[in-house]
Amino acid sequence: MAEARNVRQQIEERERTLLGPDACLAVNTRGRQRPEEECESRTCFQRDVDRIVHSKSFRRLMHKTQVFLAPEGDHYRTRMTHTVEVMRIARTIARGLALNEDLTEAAAFGHDLGHTPFGHAGERALNEIAPGGFRHNEQSIRVVELLEKNGEGLNLTWEVRNGILCHTGDTPAETLEGRIIHLADQIAYINHDIDDAMRAQIIFPMDIPLHLLQGLGFSHSQRINTLTADVIAASTDSHTIRQSPERKEQMAQLREFMFEAVYRNPVAKGQESKAQDLIKYLFDYYCRNPDALPGDFQDIRYRESVERAACDYIAGMTDNFAVEVFSDLTLPKAWTVK
Repeated sequence: MAEARNVRQQIEERERTLLGPDACLAVNTRGRQRPEEECESRTCFQRDVDRIVHSKSFRRLMHKTQVFLAPEGDHYRTRMTHTVEVMRIARTIARGLALNEDLTEAAAFGHDLGHTPFGHAGERALNEIAPGGFRHNEQSIRVVELLEKNGEGLNLTWEVRNGILCHTGDTPAETLEGRIIHLADQIAYINHDIDDAMRAQIIFPMDIPLHLLQGLGFSHSQRINTLTADVIAASTDSHTIRQSPERKEQMAQLREFMFEAVYRNPVAKGQESKAQDLIKYLFDYYCRNPDALPGDFQDIRYRESVERAACDYIAGMTDNFAVEVFSDLTLPKAWTVK
């Protein structure tokens, strides 16, 4: 056991030696919600990575929409592949800035655990009907603190939870590693959504404004590299995570182009209203029939509210499971003699 314990200590010592002065060292963590004995072979942040990757909510991301609902084809992004792409961009930035890659990886892997089925369409639907609204970053925190492991949560470190919570919105994460996720998420989704939209023939290469292609790159990989390298260059010795003014403006223009050409495109988003109606139906059904909620959510029903329990249950559904439940509740079944 002494040798295994030395593995973690050696990693922690390497962090002190190799990471920069702005990095969050594992030994300096603010800790977990519930104290635990240290792992003998992994730092606290490495342990958090494993807890997230082995969680049920992480596996469900495989069957949750990124942009296109139920696309026919194996190469469209899902919430899972989006998460992996965010993680890789984030780790590259962290490595370039001598920050803690393990903390960055954990926050990236966990940032969308609370996302709804049907992507942002599902999020908007729950935000309209759930008391207090619905925001997927806050739901991701509920997942890791409460909903995973039969109500125990994953008991992640404070720094990882803070990075997950602050990956979107106006409040920056406390650590630079957490702040990376905010930009890595945007870099990933804007560029892979372009790739998927072209695959779906919603847009074509010549549709993207030429000055943006000239500034950021003509291919997916060129744009990712340009924006990632820019974050590293602009953030070096700045004690923050940022983009250069030029690249920030170009990415903002590219995002606006995507909203006009894809995110608000009636062809690409033609099924979203049906998905939102489905979400709203399920929410109303479980609020009127709380006994139909699975046993895992009955405690939330009584401790908080039936609306909260219904929201938690629906937010955790995959696209296919939500459709299956809706079908079971609304479509007649053939009568058979057993």
